[in-house]
Amino acid sequence: MKRINLLLLLVLVQACASAQALRVAVAGVSHGHSGWILGRANKNDIQLVGIYEKDTALAGKVARQYHFPRRQLYHDLGQMLDAVKPQAVLAFGSVYSHREVVEACAPRGIHVMVEKPLAANLPDALVMDSLARRFGIHLLTNYETSWYPTVAKTFQLVEDSSFTCQIRKVVIHDGHQGPQEIGCSPAFLSWLTDPVLNGGGALMDFGCYGANLMTRLMKNRMPLAVTAVTRHYKPDRYPKVDDDATIIVDYPNAQCIIQASWNWPFSRKDMEVYGDKGYIMAADKNTLLLRNRESAPATARHITAMDIPVYEDPFRYLAAVIQGKETVPPYGVYALANNVLVLRILEAAKESARTGKTVRLVSP
Repeated sequence: MKRINLLLLLVLVQACASAQALRVAVAGVSHGHSGWILGRANKNDIQLVGIYEKDTALAGKVARQYHFPRRQLYHDLGQMLDAVKPQAVLAFGSVYSHREVVEACAPRGIHVMVEKPLAANLPDALVMDSLARRFGIHLLTNYETSWYPTVAKTFQLVEDSSFTCQIRKVVIHDGHQGPQEIGCSPAFLSWLTDPVLNGGGALMDFGCYGANLMTRLMKNRMPLAVTAVTRHYKPDRYPKVDDDATIIVDYPNAQCIIQASWNWPFSRKDMEVYGDKGYIMAADKNTLLLRNRESAPATARHITAMDIPVYEDPFRYLAAVIQGKETVPPYGVYALANNVLVLRILEAAKESARTGKTVRLVSP
């Protein structure tokens, strides 16, 4: 009898956890990061209820790889949304497809998280922003650096302890050896290296990280101007898009230098913040280098999620936001206002690179 009661209790606990799980669907699986959700271990906080992918061959391949039943696969986005009724949709198709996903989800009251950047171009970003506001949905943009304890700690030191005092210069490096070089799939490469479907090359793919982080540091202040230079070091591999970009973003009292490339000798995502009194270097996810006294040597610190509140799982953060357990600061790295401004910066950068001139920005 005791064993039966324990089993009943276990069933009730599992049922309760399942009832509280966020029902999510995936829109597109061509993005190389789609495995983050498709292969995610069942933690009873996320329930994957449907997958939309118009490429039937790719959908079948993914279903076999991740052992999803065929009944969960759909080749029509609207049909999937109406059939499985998710609370949120995760967009893992081309950046250009993000607008389509929001246009389908917003009128149905379904929240959306897209992979970075928010959109492939500024007009699409503005339409998505308008739809999200009109229908009252959360529209979050997911960046890998949003999960980094060192990034969260950098924000805290800049704001809470005035470790650096006034920020004067920020230098941000992002990228890797190149999408072909690191083995991105053909389905991923087909749009990642397309100027329309991705919005550009390395400038869009990795320049968005720097624009997102600097916008957070500046609390959504509009830059004065953007100057950019793009290079085409590997036209044989990437004939349609840039593979290297340097973007200078100017503010009244600070400057950000963003170096985005598909030509680094290794993968990197790091940030340097220099102020009047000190500097913070986030070398990777867990390593900070700090100095704020002239006579003192720089000190290295190992930072984990035990040291600073940060969601290292973006899907858990999405669930917390939708369930009202967390709020999204208007200038936060996931926030819609931040990421619309990111697209303004990136569009200005593309125009500057095209014309060879500095592009001045005005508040909308």
